[in-house]
Amino acid sequence: MKNIIRNSVLALLLLISGIGFSQDAGNVVLEQTDGQFTVQELHLAAGDYVFEIVNNGVDHEIGFVIAPEGQTDAEHHIKEAYVTAPVQEGSSSQTNVVTLKPGTYVYFCPLNPTPEYKLIVN
Repeated sequence: MKNIIRNSVLALLLLISGIGFSQDAGNVVLEQTDGQFTVQELHLAAGDYVFEIVNNGVDHEIGFVIAPEGQTDAEHHIKEAYVTAPVQEGSSSQTNVVTLKPGTYVYFCPLNPTPEYKLIVN
């Protein structure tokens, strides 16, 4: 129960304050636990973002994929959104700068694996 409350609070904090803007790109922090992301839907403005992926308790390397909704085959992945290094348990890794245009995308981890979560860009 304590972990559920902690994860819920963390997810809420990430939604409220997880997007900190730098000079060039917004920064979005997403945490993965065993089989899921703690933030399960994102709404962002069109623009440039760096995603930081945190491995919290997954006992193997994880990654990160963004793709247009309905087009999740590898050829449609936004390659800039791959983490620059696989994420070990207890650590994090960032993506390169990802330019998102208005539309609906999904994000997921094929290594964890997680469900596909919506990323809506206005």
